[in-house]
Amino acid sequence: MSGSGRVGSRAVVVDRPGGHRLVESEPPVPGSGEVLVKVAAAGICMSDREVYDGRRDQGYVRYPVTPGHEWSGTVEAVGGGVDPALIGRRTVAEGFRTCGTCERCRAGDTSLCTSGYDETGFTRPGAFADHVTVPARLLHLLADGADLRAAALLEPAAVVAGAVRAGCPEPGERIAVVGAGTLGLLAVQFLAAYAPGELTVVEPRATRAALAPAFGAHEVIGPTEAESRRGRYDLVVETAGAPTTAASSCLLARRGGRVVLTGMFTTGATGIDPVHLSLSQLTVRSVFGAPSAAWSFAVRAFTAGLLDPGPLITHEFPLERYAEAVALVGGGDPGTGKVLLRP
Repeated sequence: MSGSGRVGSRAVVVDRPGGHRLVESEPPVPGSGEVLVKVAAAGICMSDREVYDGRRDQGYVRYPVTPGHEWSGTVEAVGGGVDPALIGRRTVAEGFRTCGTCERCRAGDTSLCTSGYDETGFTRPGAFADHVTVPARLLHLLADGADLRAAALLEPAAVVAGAVRAGCPEPGERIAVVGAGTLGLLAVQFLAAYAPGELTVVEPRATRAALAPAFGAHEVIGPTEAESRRGRYDLVVETAGAPTTAASSCLLARRGGRVVLTGMFTTGATGIDPVHLSLSQLTVRSVFGAPSAAWSFAVRAFTAGLLDPGPLITHEFPLERYAEAVALVGGGDPGTGKVLLRP
């Protein structure tokens, strides 16, 4: 192993739903093909809250676990077979531990890997820690001067990049984004770069929607006004994951339009009307996670300055205040945007 001298490493461990501890031990040792990254910042999302509360599907979490799948950092050491020149590089990394050899991986659809679900922060130790170990092949290197605080949001940005690419936006189109949370506002930034004729955000909470115009939205409307816009939009990108937004997003699309569902829906969400779907000849896509191509797309946009997630961050906490930080996420305060842990 190559790297600098290191001292103890702390990590948040969720032993079971509702129970966690902060442990300190020797830093992890990267194995063959792996790197050890010193974490600069790690974002907390609703999936992390579900892990803590015990509401995540059992097939998608393995306790005890160190959460943290949205993160950025600097390579501190490398394992066997990894180029030592990576040490000192700023980076992010894909979360899915894909096999790289199945039919879907070979086709480039790495988020559909058939070898079984395996993801950093859910089934493998994540970045709510001083250090995280990941396969070097999953790294996406950043510029030397990259803002690592903002770069912690490149994981949700990659998910949104996958959604935007699936929607195939074209200049001059009428586009609607449903939801103005982290995913929705990142979608606005991406879509604004395509020069749409209209870029409308549908969001009932004024506080959450306040950043949308600065990110490139032409207007913000509420759900009631959106009902009068049914059948108007060439592309609708749904990011809210609310019980009714999959169905209502399909109603916003014009005949022959496209709808991309990005929000994480729970059991009991309103179904999409199959009669409307067939008569309107809609193209509907869904997104879960991000394939490698979407990660590359997001990192390129970030490096080029087309994507700036920094303004979405509203709270930052040390590892010791993990319980306070995770409680903010999904707590209902409209003033809470992205919450970071800063080891």
